[in-house]
Amino acid sequence: MSSTEDFHTHYRATLRSYLDTRDEDLLAVGHELGRRALEEQISMLGIVENTFRLLNEQSDPAPDERAAAVEFLLQTLAPLDVATRGFLDGARRFAEERARAEDLEDRDKFRTALVNSLQEGFFVADRSGAVIEINNAFAEILGYGAAGLPYPWPQPWLVDKERTYQEQQRLRTEGSADYEIPVRHRDGRLAWAAVSINAVHGPGEKGDVYVGTVRDVTAERAFAARESAVLRLATSVAVAKSVAEVLEITLDECRTAVDVQRVVAVMWPAAEGEPTVLVAGDPSESSWRTMDPTLRQTFMDARHQLPLTAKTVEWPDMPGKTSGLVAMLSGTGDVALWLELGKPRWVSAEDRLLVTVLIGHLSLAIQHVRQFESARETSLTLQRAMQPPMEPPPGFAVRYEPAVLPLEISGDWYDVLPIDDRRIGIVVGDCVGRGLPAAAIMGQLRSSSRALLLTGARPAVLLEQLDAAASTIPDAYCTTVFLAILDTESGVLEYSNAGHMPAVLVQAQPGSKSVTYMLTDARSVPLAVRRNETRPQAAEVLAPGSTLMLFTDGLVERRHESIDEGLARVADVLTDSAHLPIDAVADAVLEQLAPQAGYDDDVAMVVYRHHLPPLRIQTDATAEQLAPLRRQLTPWLQSANVSDEQTSDIVLVVCEAAANCVEHAYVGQDAGKMLIEVEADDNAIHACIADFGSWKTPAAEPGNSGRGLVLMRAMSESMDVVERAEGTTVEIVFRLSGPQTGKA
Repeated sequence: MSSTEDFHTHYRATLRSYLDTRDEDLLAVGHELGRRALEEQISMLGIVENTFRLLNEQSDPAPDERAAAVEFLLQTLAPLDVATRGFLDGARRFAEERARAEDLEDRDKFRTALVNSLQEGFFVADRSGAVIEINNAFAEILGYGAAGLPYPWPQPWLVDKERTYQEQQRLRTEGSADYEIPVRHRDGRLAWAAVSINAVHGPGEKGDVYVGTVRDVTAERAFAARESAVLRLATSVAVAKSVAEVLEITLDECRTAVDVQRVVAVMWPAAEGEPTVLVAGDPSESSWRTMDPTLRQTFMDARHQLPLTAKTVEWPDMPGKTSGLVAMLSGTGDVALWLELGKPRWVSAEDRLLVTVLIGHLSLAIQHVRQFESARETSLTLQRAMQPPMEPPPGFAVRYEPAVLPLEISGDWYDVLPIDDRRIGIVVGDCVGRGLPAAAIMGQLRSSSRALLLTGARPAVLLEQLDAAASTIPDAYCTTVFLAILDTESGVLEYSNAGHMPAVLVQAQPGSKSVTYMLTDARSVPLAVRRNETRPQAAEVLAPGSTLMLFTDGLVERRHESIDEGLARVADVLTDSAHLPIDAVADAVLEQLAPQAGYDDDVAMVVYRHHLPPLRIQTDATAEQLAPLRRQLTPWLQSANVSDEQTSDIVLVVCEAAANCVEHAYVGQDAGKMLIEVEADDNAIHACIADFGSWKTPAAEPGNSGRGLVLMRAMSESMDVVERAEGTTVEIVFRLSGPQTGKA
């Protein structure tokens, strides 16, 4: 029996039982039979036919039996009905989805065609920043096509990653972003892109994407950059004072606009000789001899090309890409310029146009600078000829700070002239006006004052004589002069002032704080001004370690400020720096008093540190001379501002060295001679103890003697014993514990 026959047999038996008993549990059996029919694919029509065949076999079935049979049939057909309706619904949904898929496919094709037709680059990025979809325009702008998708962060075309990352953060918070960034095309050239991005929020966190467009704005930016760079460069190089400064300005302007990393200029001399090389950027090409041979040949070839035209150069190992541009800056063929790119690349027409325009301005600027440097060299030669020798006497520091920078000459001057072995003449003057006319007057007055100083007259008399000379010089009217004569041994400073700034003196006080004041005595009217009185004169005694400064009014005069404020400022700075070496004092004064915009008037300045004369004692090498030695050495050290404790140590060591001379230095049976020389500098005391004679043979049993050298070495910074043919010299250095002003 087949499964279908078995099913129908079972169905008829169950239906007959239900018609006889009306047991509702049999309805559940009928429902199960329906599920069995669904599984065994029993025909629904066969079940209906079997039901009505059973009813027809009965003679005249009652209406309730027919109703019960229909009820049982419905229970059996219920699972089949559900399955049928599900199938129909599924078929309908399948048809709908198929139609929808076909519609979406058409729409995707349309979207792809639409996106690729855009002139702007189009892209889609996921939440991590990876670009997952692009159009043809995007690939054309950046050189990266769809074959390389996805492009994870950071993308290979990014140049300014930090700026791009900041914009991405703003995009996440605000939902949109618009910005311009530099990008690197796949072929290596630098471009600019305008980027516009919007966030598209999908279901869940992973559903968010970012849709954006990219537009190439290189040409727009190049035009704006060209106009801006040309304007800035033309303005900047117009005030440049050297070729090196012109090159630095060129590098700054071309670094962003053209991606230049180095600028090299080569200047050939008018006569035969090696050309001069100047570099801005990487200074490896510092001379013509050490220059890369390829670059050197590039410069040689450039001398034959048309002036004011930029020629691109390909390096031998990088064919097809430009490494830099070379141009001749003038028609004389003596100045060539090399602009080296940061990375070899294709050079656009915009780049060429910008460089060509810049070269025109650079050519004019370098010609102007070279003319200026020639005039500057001439003026410096003139200025040096008018000023005194560059090396002043010991203890002096001189400075000249011009306000008119192009020529660096004016009517301010100083002079420090040794008159004899112990006297030095000091002059600081200021003629009215500036530039060449004032310098011409200054030169005549300086020569006159120098000649007068050599006569040995006193300061007031010298000013009288200089006044007479000024009255014969046109336009020397109202020249101010401070003239002084210094005795370097006694420290006596005699001076007379003809309408000039007062000198400032920081007077050292042994054992106490230094005192600062102005030398305001002996004042009178400027030169060539009518007067009835004779020139006055005053004197000041400089203590060892004192600092004196003479200067012109450019150091202290400021607009909208009292001259007394400027003088007080000078006194403060000089006091604070008085412990420094004399050259450092001069530098500190100029640096600390300089206005923010620089001096607007010339400054001439003389600074002097009064030397403590060296102590020199020559005497017999006898024990009777040790006490006088101590009496002379102690006050000398105190005058040098050496502390009492160190004074005692130095006296002990020097006297111990002198005692060795007494003990050993003999000429035959007579005592020899000894020489003690002591001098001070800013940080140390130097002592030299020399004897003239032969040392006695040491005793076989020295007892307590022989320990002096050990003591001397322990209490000094260094000690050297030098044996000479005529005697022995001991050189000792004592390092001072604090800053000293008693320089020897």
